[in-house]
Amino acid sequence: MAATPSTRRFDDRNIRWQSLGDFEHLEVTLLDVDEENNIVDLMVRFAPNEKIFLHRHLALTNTLVVDGEHIIYEADGSAVKDVRPVGKYTSSPAGDAHLEGGGADGAIVHYSVRGDSDALFDVLNDDMSVASTLRTADFKAVLEDQKQAA
Repeated sequence: MAATPSTRRFDDRNIRWQSLGDFEHLEVTLLDVDEENNIVDLMVRFAPNEKIFLHRHLALTNTLVVDGEHIIYEADGSAVKDVRPVGKYTSSPAGDAHLEGGGADGAIVHYSVRGDSDALFDVLNDDMSVASTLRTADFKAVLEDQKQAA
């Protein structure tokens, strides 16, 4: 079968999106949290042409761009490191500090985070010091809130 361009867009009307704390320019829906094995599966909806908070992944993170364009920026926001179109799958080891966000139409990205410990992401200050750490239990609490709201 020959490849043809698709005009489909992901329909997220039946997904319950919610904020992740006070973080701006993104909403999440938690799919599953395995606290024993420090695995979190979630989807993130990024606002168009915005960057989210500076952070560092502390765990292996697999992503799949479901809709829009996922953009990864240098930690200081000065340059684009990567532009990931719909269908792009990426597996990234722990350690990379960066900003990220959606392109002109925003983005919806599936994340599968697989930690060696319960510490999954460091939220960073501009000087790269750690402001806070997002842990497996934090995502479990969001999942429980999401279930309560359903």
